[in-house]
Amino acid sequence: MNRINKKLQENKKLLSIYFTAGYPNLEDTVPIIERLEESGVDMLEIGLPFSDPLADGPTIQQSSTQALKNGMTTVKLFEQLKDIRKTVSIPLIIMGYFNPMMQYGVEAFCKKCSEIGIDGLIIPDLPVDVYHEQYQEIFEKYGLINVFLITPQTSKERINFIDSVSNGFIYMVSSASVTGAKSNFGDAQNTYFQRIDAMKLKAPQIVGFGISNADTFNAATKYAKGAIIGSAFVKMIKEKGIEGIDKFVKDIRP
Repeated sequence: MNRINKKLQENKKLLSIYFTAGYPNLEDTVPIIERLEESGVDMLEIGLPFSDPLADGPTIQQSSTQALKNGMTTVKLFEQLKDIRKTVSIPLIIMGYFNPMMQYGVEAFCKKCSEIGIDGLIIPDLPVDVYHEQYQEIFEKYGLINVFLITPQTSKERINFIDSVSNGFIYMVSSASVTGAKSNFGDAQNTYFQRIDAMKLKAPQIVGFGISNADTFNAATKYAKGAIIGSAFVKMIKEKGIEGIDKFVKDIRP
């Protein structure tokens, strides 16, 4: 069984962290992963930096720009992660845009992910129908879970289609804006969380965008299986470095 599915079966609310590979420094990728696992995080999203990150807010955009300046590439990331399964056992997901994967070759990319122990991919700009028609067989051949995003604007029909194609979890974007930390959620977001919960989807949901502290984590996971923290973590790692990871995680989930 894929590590993501095993983790989803655990009887707890999951904390997933997003960080940008090669940031703040090129060789920080593996030390950050190892420290996050030690601190008790359940799952990790490793951001593959791209020059035109459409869904990302300023914090993650800036980290992507810096990582690219540092020399991060797809080939470099695979090189960094080649021995990651010797030290890390939690699920690892690569999050990135489709262009670098196409440049590498979709099947070659999936094969490499499988070889080094990546469990899934999140590709915000790969539409679910294109995936279903052209790429699903390749992903499944290499045992990779592809995670799709829904937003408050996604239609009921499309959510049901995404649910039917999903074999892991659904990434539930908390609002229609770009990524960024918020201090709390409003009524509209809570209504949206309740509406999706009432649909009784087959795939569990994990909430992303706007989670930054214990309050937003608890609010997001009231109806969902887990939550993803990105911008707030990227900001912290820039300011405090790897030494700040343990406190950051404990402050979210004591």
